[in-house]
Amino acid sequence: MEKNPVYLDYNASAPIRPDVADLMRTLMAKPGNASSIHSFGREARHHVEGAREQIAKLADTHANYVTFTSGATEANNAVLKHFSGRRVLVSAIEHPSVLESAPQAEKIPVTRDGVIDIEKLEELLSGEVPALVSVMLVNNETGVIQPVEEVARLARQRCPGVHIHTDAAQAAGKIPFAFAALGVDYLSLSAHKMSGPQGVGALLCAPGAEPVPFLHGGGQEKRQRAGTENVAGIAGFGLAADIALNHLDSFAQLSRWRDDLEKTLREAAPEITIFGQDAARVANTSKIGLPGIPANTQLMNLDIEGIAVSSGSACSSGTIKPSHVLQAMGAPEHLCSHALRISAGWATKESDFKRLAEVWLKMYSRVANKIVRL
Repeated sequence: MEKNPVYLDYNASAPIRPDVADLMRTLMAKPGNASSIHSFGREARHHVEGAREQIAKLADTHANYVTFTSGATEANNAVLKHFSGRRVLVSAIEHPSVLESAPQAEKIPVTRDGVIDIEKLEELLSGEVPALVSVMLVNNETGVIQPVEEVARLARQRCPGVHIHTDAAQAAGKIPFAFAALGVDYLSLSAHKMSGPQGVGALLCAPGAEPVPFLHGGGQEKRQRAGTENVAGIAGFGLAADIALNHLDSFAQLSRWRDDLEKTLREAAPEITIFGQDAARVANTSKIGLPGIPANTQLMNLDIEGIAVSSGSACSSGTIKPSHVLQAMGAPEHLCSHALRISAGWATKESDFKRLAEVWLKMYSRVANKIVRL
């Protein structure tokens, strides 16, 4: 009997919620440019501004700080490239959309648990004053929560006038946060990480921060990002944000199933490494390294059984490279390309975790005697 497929790759892209898809289908069937003054345009504008309010509520901030983008990648690119040519500090575990947008940036080291090394940051801040410090709120591979508020406070104490950016794509809908309380100037979001549509995101800009230009050629988004707004996508983003905010408690319950999975795998395979397990993590994420079995081999074995997980950032799919996140954490080289990322979400059931454990253990039992004990 064929088993139902199991999707545990929410950090790559979370399945869209039915209510969000229904709203978008309805809006895609309607004409109207949100910049037009007739009734169709006014209705489109109503949906855009309503979504702006919903995004602001998710981040406990003001709607006029929200600029819509095509995703967190665009938002990250815009901020990092805006500060090109000036001194920039970024954490060593950032998403590629940050790292590749600022190849000249100095890297802030992390501890073996995958948390920003505050002492090393202090040393970096004692030199030339940086124009920008960028530290993600939640790491996309390990789920480790970063002390962004502490980073911002320290940076401002040591370097008045510095700007702070955080990529919050993997935090939104998983942990509560407030834009002002974080102490940052810029915050990036992506709709599809919180069960909204792909291709929509936002950049939140605090008052007093340097304006970040995106596209020219129109007055949309307060003249920051020209182009006709993606009304259906933006409205879907807003509804997804609203639903995510109202389901934070149920999301937190995923940690119980995640922890049970890790315990089961560790009992059977004591040589595995669970990255970031001693740090604060979001409830849905687990990064597990198994020496001797490359991640792509594990992925293929699980995929054959209908189980979808990943080895890391979806933006690096198709490449067999050691994880820069695990390298920054000081993981042994033989584990940096031998780890799986398991990430759950709103539609995940306990049986999905149990099915994964069953298949993983079956795979492990077939190859355990071939693993070189490193």
